Amino acid sequence: MPCRHHTEYTRNTVTDIMEKLLLVEDEALLVDRLKTNLSQAGYIVDAALDGEEGAYLLAEYDYDLIILDLGLPKKSGLAILETLRDAHNPTPVLILTARNTWQERVEGLKKGADDYLGKPFHFEELLARIEVLLKRPAQTLDDKLMVNGFELDLNRRELKTEHGTFALTKTEFALLKTFFNQPYRVFSKDQLMQRLGDHNHERESNVIEVYIRKLRQYLGKEAIETLRGQGYRFVGQGDAT
Repeated sequence: MPCRHHTEYTRNTVTDIMEKLLLVEDEALLVDRLKTNLSQAGYIVDAALDGEEGAYLLAEYDYDLIILDLGLPKKSGLAILETLRDAHNPTPVLILTARNTWQERVEGLKKGADDYLGKPFHFEELLARIEVLLKRPAQTLDDKLMVNGFELDLNRRELKTEHGTFALTKTEFALLKTFFNQPYRVFSKDQLMQRLGDHNHERESNVIEVYIRKLRQYLGKEAIETLRGQGYRFVGQGDAT
């Protein structure tokens, strides 16, 4: 399925990690307005106009928060939410819908939603709820990601290997979480730069190389492969040095 609404926004320092949101909503005018307002508020925003596209984006990309309508064409918001939680994906979900009865609130929360906002709404309230969810201490279904013997603690922002435990910087953690969420996937340099929110560095900048080199010190030289002309892939093998 083509990714028509996957977009990229950047922030101006490599140490300021931008939160990336997915908006799944079938009202096109509302989507355009929210994408503009949320982007101006400093977020990266992807959008899907139906449930199938939303499910596709969730399978392909890593998000910090999901804004999810319930009454979607092709696949319901509740079905997306149920699939997400069945896969032990702990990403915060804010339900945004005109279905505002208490029964539907309860059903959404039972399926694993973190918050609920009925339409119509004020953007300032939506923004405040997003900020609260993103600042909330990690409430994950599984607060650790484990790949090939490596353990990433999502609460403590630490990497555990057979050689010890390493406290990670925000940038190291963002990159490593990206790799752990989709091991063996090839990420281009541009995709990784997007996750760092950096637009002041030119394409030939060695910022990514610097952080990859640092992660290899923790993981081992062979844990992250360099594929010439393509990018980087985490395979989780090799002895740390």
